[in-house]
Amino acid sequence: MFRKLTAFFRPSQGASDSAFAVDKLPTDPQLQVAMANAVLGDLLKERANNRRWTLIKRAGLATMFAMGLGYSLFFQAKFMGWSLMPSDPLVGVVRIEGSIANTTLASAEKVVAALKKAFETPNVKAVILAIDSPGGAPVEAERINYVLDELKAKHKKPVYAVIQNVGASAGYMIAMHADQIYAGRYSMVGSIGAVISSWDVHKALERFEIYQKVYASGELKAMLNPFVASTPAAEEKAHSIVNVMGGRFAEELRERRGKLLQEGFKYDTGEIWDGEGAKKIGLIDGLATIESVAARIEGAKIHDEPPRVSRRPVGLSQASTAVD
Repeated sequence: MFRKLTAFFRPSQGASDSAFAVDKLPTDPQLQVAMANAVLGDLLKERANNRRWTLIKRAGLATMFAMGLGYSLFFQAKFMGWSLMPSDPLVGVVRIEGSIANTTLASAEKVVAALKKAFETPNVKAVILAIDSPGGAPVEAERINYVLDELKAKHKKPVYAVIQNVGASAGYMIAMHADQIYAGRYSMVGSIGAVISSWDVHKALERFEIYQKVYASGELKAMLNPFVASTPAAEEKAHSIVNVMGGRFAEELRERRGKLLQEGFKYDTGEIWDGEGAKKIGLIDGLATIESVAARIEGAKIHDEPPRVSRRPVGLSQASTAVD
């Protein structure tokens, strides 16, 4: 490019340094424009090439820096004993904590996802259900149990339920689908049964002469409405529902625990027992903690698979049904 420029603007021989051989320039205007465009095109191409190479160099440096930082963090984590993808034998711990409902961390959606990850991880040799729940929605527990049974049959990995502070109601219903159930001496276990709860505020509203008019297609359509007085038919229906659900719970207990239960003992009173009491009547297989159960898997380390935090708001309802 610069050679072309000097070809037209080089000082002539014998002239002073400040004088230029203007007489050497072409006099045809069209030719001058063509030459100027050629020079300008070369300038633009060279600038584009310079910018391109500058971007390539910067990208290369940034890539090298990122790779170096990544390797540094990897070896630092390895040195500190951390690992994103553990390669050692593991005991996958799936936590079922709090109320079991579709808007909580113990929802079927979140627990099932954690179960699948634990079962499908090749180096997980056993799964522990870390249960700390007072109960909740029976349908959520039913969904969790269905997937749990499917995963057990497919992957052939042992499953241990370890009840921590509380394993009651729907929490214990899930524990029954493990191969073995353990609890601490101070754990609370049981609450076999069902409950339907609803507020009744119609008398408080009557004091302020506030009434709600309800138009229902049947006499039991609005049976759980807290703003109107309950009817004998509604009371009878509610008791019928909880008796059926409680009976199913007790029947599933007999199917799952079988000969471990005491003959003639009434389990469906809704009461709870401490760990030692639960062991005596066959609700659990032994007294243990997560650490002591995991230690039975030789060489395996504990690896948590916690359900992810829900971002959905928790809804409020006038009535709730739970296995409790």
